[in-house]
This record gives sequence, structure tokens and C-alpha cells, in this order.
Amino acid sequence: MTDDSTMHPPREKKRWRRFFWLALAGVMLLLAANALLSDIDVPGEDRIALVRVEGVILDAKDTVAELKRFGDSSSVKAIVLRIDSPGGGVVPSQEIHDAVQRVRSKHKKTVVASMGTVAASGGYYIAAAADRIIANPGTLTGSIGVIMELVNLEGLLKKVGVEGIVVKSGHYKDIGSPFRKMGPDDRRVLQAVMDDVHDQFIEAVAEGRSLDVAAVRKLADGRIFTGRQAVDARLVDELGDLDDAVRIAADLVGIEGEPTVVEPKKRFSIKEIIDSRMQGLLPAFDFQTGIRLKYLMAF
Repeated sequence: MTDDSTMHPPREKKRWRRFFWLALAGVMLLLAANALLSDIDVPGEDRIALVRVEGVILDAKDTVAELKRFGDSSSVKAIVLRIDSPGGGVVPSQEIHDAVQRVRSKHKKTVVASMGTVAASGGYYIAAAADRIIANPGTLTGSIGVIMELVNLEGLLKKVGVEGIVVKSGHYKDIGSPFRKMGPDDRRVLQAVMDDVHDQFIEAVAEGRSLDVAAVRKLADGRIFTGRQAVDARLVDELGDLDDAVRIAADLVGIEGEPTVVEPKKRFSIKEIIDSRMQGLLPAFDFQTGIRLKYLMAF
């Protein structure tokens, strides 16, 4: 006599197999839609694009790509750059700043910067490239300066009996090394680099805000301003929230009525999901060595 359970898989097993294939098909469809769908121009419809710069600025690639895509769009007449950032790396801040200038000059797009909770240091550097800057009264902004933070471990290593050995060619090759104290010559070299990068910041603000370099230099000691103080200092044009910035952008380009606002589509990424899960499971290590220049508001 034949046992039916040996001839047919259990119903529970079939159910789970069917669920697996349906889930896999859903993921594949989502990936296909994510790859094929893009921001499509709507004929006859004038739109305002919203690009967000949020958090510490570590990389410029995505923001620059978004600015270029909206710059190439014939239906996008203006871009609102929503900045909620304390700044970040010097180079990515400069790259986004240059991309804003490019979208204004090459693509003839109007750009309005809208400041959120904080738009300081590198965040303000980016805003300075816009046609108009709008801030909330309590926004923290300014912090026009550059910072470099180094760690010296020489004393700690001596306590635990560890000796740091460096082999180099060139007197300054190990400048900023955590294994030795910084000498006066090293400090002079690094300060000269800092001063030059600081001057670049001051010049960018003076150009973007149509101010004298000397006037900006008086404000460029790293101090922060509220949005209301920044208006008085001519670092910000007027007070308002994100809706006000969208309305102002629409007025500047002649869009009547309620403007259509578009944002970059959030692309589905398996890698981002896995990374976010792993971050919750593994401890974060943020020990960095070497020289890093930052347009970053210090907390």
C-alpha cells in the first residue's frame, strides 16, 4: 500500500514555496520598475524641483547628479535646494557649490536655497551659490571657517609599551602623524593650508552674496548666526520656511498659481537595506587618521 505523503509534498511546503516565488517576483518587478522609471518631463507643465542636502556632507555625487538631471529638464524652471546640514568635507561642499553655479549659468535655472534647522559651514557654502537664500528665524547658519582635527597618541602608546615607527622620505611626509607631537614647522605648514581653504570660503561667499571680501572676512571667524541675525548681516535674503521658498522660486520664474513640486525618486537598493541592517548589528568604529579639512560646524 502506497503512502500518499511520499508521493506529494506536504501542503505547508507547497504554500511556502509559492510564497517564496511570489516574493521573488515582486522584488524583481520592483527592481525593473526602479531601473526603467525616471523623472519624465510633462509637456506644458512648469515645475519646481526640490533637492535636499541633509546631514553631514561626506559625498557630493548624488546631489550633483540630481542638480544635473533637473538642470537638463525642460519642464523644471527653478530648483529649491533644501539644506539641513552642519557642513562636512571641504571638497564635497565645493563640488555641490560648483554644481549649483553650473545649473544657474549653463542651464539658466533659478536656484533658491531654503535653510532648515541648521545650514552652517559647508551647508552655508552651498547656499551662497544660490540666487536667493531663505532661512527660518531660528535656523543656525554661518560658521564660515575651516577645521582640522588631529589625534596624538604618543603618550598613550608609551604607557602601554607600544612604539610608533615611521619610515619616510621628505621632512613633512608624516605631517599630522598620531605617533608624534606636532612641531612648530608642521603647524606653520598646516596653518597655511587652512588659511588658503578659509580664503576660498570667504571669496565664495563674497561672490555669491555680492559683498566685499573685507566685509565677509569680519564675519568669517567661525561664529554662528540665527536666521534673523543672518538677514541683518546680509548672509540671508529673507525669513521663511520651505513653502515660502517654493513660492518665491515660482514667483521668480513667473509660475502662476500653485506650482508642481517634484523630487528625485528614491531608488530601491538592496545594498542600502543590507547596510542599514548591518549597522544595527555591528558596532560603529569611527577612528580616523590623516589630515582631513572640513567645512563643519563643531558641536
